[in-house]
Amino acid sequence: MEPREQRGLVIAALCRLSQQDGHWLVPSQSSGDKKYLVDLGRGRCTCPDHVESGFKCKHLYAVEFTVKREFGKNGDITETKTMTFTEKKVYTQDWPAYNLAQTTEKHRFQVLLDDLCRGVPPFPRKGGSGRNPVLASDAVFAACFKVYSTISTRRFSCDLSDAHARGHISKPLHYNSVCAYLENPVLTMRLHALITQSSLPLKSIDTAFAVDSSGFSTSRFVRWIDEKYGVKRTGHDWVKAHIATGVKTNVITAAIIDHRDAADAPRFKPLLNATGRNFSIQEVSADKAYLSVENIETVFEHGGTPYIAFKANSTGGAGGLFEKMYHLYSLNREDYFAHYHKRSNVESTFSMVKAKFGDSIRSKTDTAMKNELLCKILCHNLCCLIQSQCELGIEPVFWKDGDVFPGRA
Repeated sequence: MEPREQRGLVIAALCRLSQQDGHWLVPSQSSGDKKYLVDLGRGRCTCPDHVESGFKCKHLYAVEFTVKREFGKNGDITETKTMTFTEKKVYTQDWPAYNLAQTTEKHRFQVLLDDLCRGVPPFPRKGGSGRNPVLASDAVFAACFKVYSTISTRRFSCDLSDAHARGHISKPLHYNSVCAYLENPVLTMRLHALITQSSLPLKSIDTAFAVDSSGFSTSRFVRWIDEKYGVKRTGHDWVKAHIATGVKTNVITAAIIDHRDAADAPRFKPLLNATGRNFSIQEVSADKAYLSVENIETVFEHGGTPYIAFKANSTGGAGGLFEKMYHLYSLNREDYFAHYHKRSNVESTFSMVKAKFGDSIRSKTDTAMKNELLCKILCHNLCCLIQSQCELGIEPVFWKDGDVFPGRA
């Protein structure tokens, strides 16, 4: 692409071109209130560059780029496409592998969870005398297995006894102790590390990722004033899960649990940094709630390409990498959206978690609610590993000789 064509591309992306009496009015880049008249049919422009030299100027190139698009009545830019008829794609399911994964999942889940908990360091002991604290591995196993079962702690007692008989926990545990484990704030850090560890067996498969957030309702109720109708309303409170997920396996590589009003965009960078420490990032897709200069630059820092939806009033005026992605978005919509729509997989991930482990939180305190939701995410990751075991032949190896758990000296 020659320099004049490149400058024409910038004009088409950043400026609004209008038509008058069959000609195009193209703004001057050097003088904002000046416009040149372009006759695309004859290939003529009133700018000095074209009049004096006769070369095809940047304004002619800008009009050529613009006519590839059409302006809607509301000012939005949409691409002109030719109607074509294509065959509907059919994605086949490997039913033998799927059936094997589903029919053996509960046994495989316990084995994988037991192996994963093997590296959990002990909880810090409080001063003074008394009984030795429960093993951290037993606490994590019991809490996650309880969330996986989706039943009450009392009815979970049978599963807990069976887990002890199989050697997954070191001693019998009382059902009420499971709720106490979820109240432990130290468990939060352990669960975050285990979520990361559970995603690592799939690091060679996932190179494209999607980021989004979703709410999980709680047993708390909140009241607010409906400003539109001026009445008081009540409803369930909820906590918000921000996640980064691989678009192929739906494994969750990083998660942040926050309050209901937590903004999306500031959580993008820590999620991506946590993912980039273990995965090779080639592209990241997210909706327009995550659009910012910092987030786009963060993806490039990890060696990937950001496919984040632009807002209706977005321009490339910010410059730099943001401007480059805006040009790609404006002039290559079809290719851009082909990558952007991979973010639908993060919606699938949330649907998988909610359909299997429930879309609500039973715990009542802030710490327990956060830990319960992290347990749901960890259970989801183990189920993704089981599916990969059956379909791809992957054997998860969580710990190797010399591995050190995060936080363990």
